[in-house]
Amino acid sequence: MAVEQPTAREAEQTRIHNIGYRNYDGPRLGRAYARRSLYSQSLRGAYGLGRSVKSKVLPMLLFVVMCVPALIMVAVAVATKAKDLPVDYTRYAIIMQAVIGLYVASQGPQAVSRDLRFKTVPLYFSRPIETADYVRAKYAALASALFVLTAAPLIVLYVGALLAKLDFADQTEGFAQGLVSVTLLSLLFAGIGLVISAVTPRRGFGIAAVIAALTISYGAVSTVQAIAFEQSSTGAVPWLGLFSPITLIDGVQTAFLGATSAFPGGEGPSSGQGLVYLIVVLGLIAGCYGLLMRRYRKVGL
Repeated sequence: MAVEQPTAREAEQTRIHNIGYRNYDGPRLGRAYARRSLYSQSLRGAYGLGRSVKSKVLPMLLFVVMCVPALIMVAVAVATKAKDLPVDYTRYAIIMQAVIGLYVASQGPQAVSRDLRFKTVPLYFSRPIETADYVRAKYAALASALFVLTAAPLIVLYVGALLAKLDFADQTEGFAQGLVSVTLLSLLFAGIGLVISAVTPRRGFGIAAVIAALTISYGAVSTVQAIAFEQSSTGAVPWLGLFSPITLIDGVQTAFLGATSAFPGGEGPSSGQGLVYLIVVLGLIAGCYGLLMRRYRKVGL
């Protein structure tokens, strides 16, 4: 079959335009730089930095809500010349667990849901960055943001205790124990929040699911523990704490960090039970990381 040749007029109208594309001949910064950039941008985004004013309101408001009670406690301790702080360092995050859960629910989906919704994850993986880099950067960013949220009021309490001239050794020990506790809490809550948020690109569903997993589970476990305690089934109380993230942290810090338990009757797990709590916490952290890796290997295909 003969191929139709262009007419003379069509040939004259045909042009090849040089639109100025050039090969990049600058430095190649590689995976490490891309991973650090993704981490820093995700961490900034967790507090709305570099985003719209509307995006800053909720995280900054929750940060203030976390710190204000600590400031009030410090003011009372200084004014009354108290011999100790009203709340132990290890207890503060347990008391404020609803605020922490709301923060994870709002910022976990923000960290990953938009990438899923707009299908930008494969674009990340088309560059030197790999699945492990993406997961580590997002996990580390949300855990760091949570650590800032939970450690800031402890710093306020510690500085206030020193200004009130409370015992330096006791306050330093309590402050260190509190930092260990909130570090575990940040890793656990960040993993749970990201795993749930990575399941769906719909941010609203992610927020509701995270709240259910963190806050509602705590209320349910606390209620069942109270019922067991009232019915004299005190032996079951510590084991019931394994079924909620916040009670898991409570159990670990009660067994190993000298904290006072929030369990009914104030009886937390023993050292042996606390070891089970610690294994479960570390297992959940590792499991969350593994689930995220599996999820993003599929998404990146």
